[in-house]
Amino acid sequence: MSEFGSRARAFFDRIFPERQIYHRSGGTVRYVSLSPGKQALLALSAVGLAGWCVYATADVLLEGPQATASNAEIERERAKYDRWLNESRAQAAAAQAQLAERTRQFDVATQDFESRHEVLRSLLEFAGGQTLQLAASRPIERDGARMIMAASIDEAEPRQSRAISSEPYMVTTVGYRARQDRLAADQEQTLSELEDSVVESSEQVRGVLRLTGVSMASLTGTEEAVGGPLVPQDFVAYLRDSGLNPAFAERVTQVAARISESRRLAAVANSTPLAAPVAVDYRETSGYGQRMDPFTGRPTFHQGLDMAAFERAPVVATSPGVVVHAGSRSGYGNTVEIDHGHGFKTRYAHLRDIQVQRGDRVAIGQRVGSMGSTGRSTATHLHYEVWFRGRAVDPVGFLRAGRHVHEQG
Repeated sequence: MSEFGSRARAFFDRIFPERQIYHRSGGTVRYVSLSPGKQALLALSAVGLAGWCVYATADVLLEGPQATASNAEIERERAKYDRWLNESRAQAAAAQAQLAERTRQFDVATQDFESRHEVLRSLLEFAGGQTLQLAASRPIERDGARMIMAASIDEAEPRQSRAISSEPYMVTTVGYRARQDRLAADQEQTLSELEDSVVESSEQVRGVLRLTGVSMASLTGTEEAVGGPLVPQDFVAYLRDSGLNPAFAERVTQVAARISESRRLAAVANSTPLAAPVAVDYRETSGYGQRMDPFTGRPTFHQGLDMAAFERAPVVATSPGVVVHAGSRSGYGNTVEIDHGHGFKTRYAHLRDIQVQRGDRVAIGQRVGSMGSTGRSTATHLHYEVWFRGRAVDPVGFLRAGRHVHEQG
């Protein structure tokens, strides 16, 4: 080991002999002595620095492709996230546009339903009531008395009712659309119920009027099989200006036409003399038509109906109207004649006394005189005539029709 050490020492001294570095500056000479140890340390430092440079260079050369791949992956991820962000922004913009469109549709639908409800309210008022129940049950006004048609009139035509589903809300959609469909169903059901009630009332009035024996065409002044009642122009203008969709406006117009027809029939019924002209129990003593004259014994045509009770029995108006004659008339004795409008007139003859004057407006059931035997009469009775458009008609049909009407004060 000593020999190896001696050789190593000799090799070290030969490689790194002591050196002196002289430096001359300004006439002064200086030197720096480099011992073998310092030289070895400098050599090791140089070798280490060189090794580090070689290592760093090799690392850069080897890691370069991996860094490039990593950067490419990062760029791909960034592009993907940018694409997601753009898609999210586009979806948000589309959702905002859809929300704005839905809001616009909601505002339009709300305005439409408000218009429909306003039209329905006006239609109910046009029908004569603030509510459907009031409009449907509205009686026929007759100067303070009310005429309510009996519910069971066999003579009335069978009514073709609109079919209303027992489950009117068969809606498959949900949310706003379902609520919109339910509101539309409610409005259609309201129209259908109103139309049915008006049609039923009209048919009941027709049933009563047919019992009079006068044709409906003559009573209403129209041929029922052709055309139909007109809707008032102010209501048509209101519908035109309401901005409703044409289908709903047409439906409302149809119901309004039914209401106009019902009101027209009610006006005719108001003028039709349906009540009994004697306010107490009476008996019919001579009917309308051919009979043997009680004075001459010859066949004659009797234009009225003779009704007997007791002297001074109350004789009353059979329908509202205006007195056009109150006084004596040849053959009739003390006579009252009343014009009821729509072509109807009634005559009350052989009265003991008269309790109205010409020009008086009388109500149904108002007393116009007392039963007597004035004029061409054989005993106490009332000679009662009904005239329609200048022609005498059989009063029996009107009295029969009146039995289907309840008078309430």
